[in-house]
Order: sequence, then structure tokens, then C-alpha cells
Amino acid sequence: MAAIQKLLNIALPPLSLVLLSSFMIPFLIFKVFIYVRNLFQTDEKLENKVVLITGAASGIGEQLAYEYGRRGAVLSLVDIREDNLVVVAEKARSLGSPDVIIIAADVSKLQDCRRFVDQTVNHFGRLDCLVNNAGIGKPSGFKDWSNASEFTSIMDVNFWGSVYGTLCAIPHLKTSRGRIVVIASALGWFPLPRFSIYSVTFH
Repeated sequence: MAAIQKLLNIALPPLSLVLLSSFMIPFLIFKVFIYVRNLFQTDEKLENKVVLITGAASGIGEQLAYEYGRRGAVLSLVDIREDNLVVVAEKARSLGSPDVIIIAADVSKLQDCRRFVDQTVNHFGRLDCLVNNAGIGKPSGFKDWSNASEFTSIMDVNFWGSVYGTLCAIPHLKTSRGRIVVIASALGWFPLPRFSIYSVTFH
């Protein structure tokens, strides 16, 4: 059994990379096609649209805030790290967003999700787009996890964070005929070793 496990530990990582590469090439071709097609189509008008982004203090959420800011959207930025949000909000304003509010909240708590949706609607009067971006991960072999509560914290943020935020936002998005954007991960389709729990949360 130990020999099989050792063989799998050696063989699976490169095999996963090969499989991921075989998926990525058609995916990138598709993305290039979409990009070229969009060059010739009218962009959606985002000026003064109210966009709420979770996990906006860094990474993809931060870059989305800047892109929406460039396009003139007003922003509600949510993250558990308020200090980082202040910096992101200032830059989004400098890039063209007419109004930006920041809300320190934990997406894994339903009451926090209600609060940040309500604060956004109270401040701007409506909600046009919810971007569920918040996510956490910890690369580790399954047998190396010593505390099962760490599983639930990843599930609470990555899965329930999107569910709670969406449930709270749906009534307002129905009124505005708005959109829901969910940022996922390729690991949900092509899990890699040491990312089993993280992959499950996006499956």
C-alpha cells in the first residue's frame, strides 16, 4: 500500500499538469475568440451601475474593483481586511469610480451578508451587480490536516459565502434586473494534489 501511495505521489502531480494543460489550450483559444468577438461588439454600459464585490481587498477582487472603477461603476467593496480595502477604494476612485464605499464583513456569516447588502442598497438606492469573489485556501495533504474545523472554515467562505451573499442580494437584483457573477476555480474541475478540500468547495 505504501508503494502504491508513493507511486501516486510521484505520478499524479505531473499527470494533473498534463491534463490541466490539455484543458487550458482549448480554453485559451476560446477566450481569445471571445476577446476578439467582444472587440467588435458594444460593451455593456457600466457608468453609475452599483457593483458589490466580496473579497475585494486583494487578488482578483482588487483587480475587478479597478476595472469596474475604470468603467465608471460605483462600488461597494467588502472584505474582512478593512485596512487593505481603504487602499483599494482610493485607487478605484482615482481610476474613475464616482463613489466607493468599503464594508468590513465576513462572508461566512449570514448576518454579515445581510448587513453589507443592506448597507449597499441604503447608500446607493439599488444594487445592479453582485460579484461573489471571496475565497480562501490552504494547500495541504488530506492526511496532514489535524483540525477538522479548518475544513469548515474553507467551506464556509468559498461555498456558503457565495450562497449567503446571493440569497441576500436576489430581491434587489430582481428589482434592477441585475447580474450575479461567481468567481470559481479550475481546481473544481481538475483537482490537484494537496488541494482536495479547496477543490471540493468549488465543485
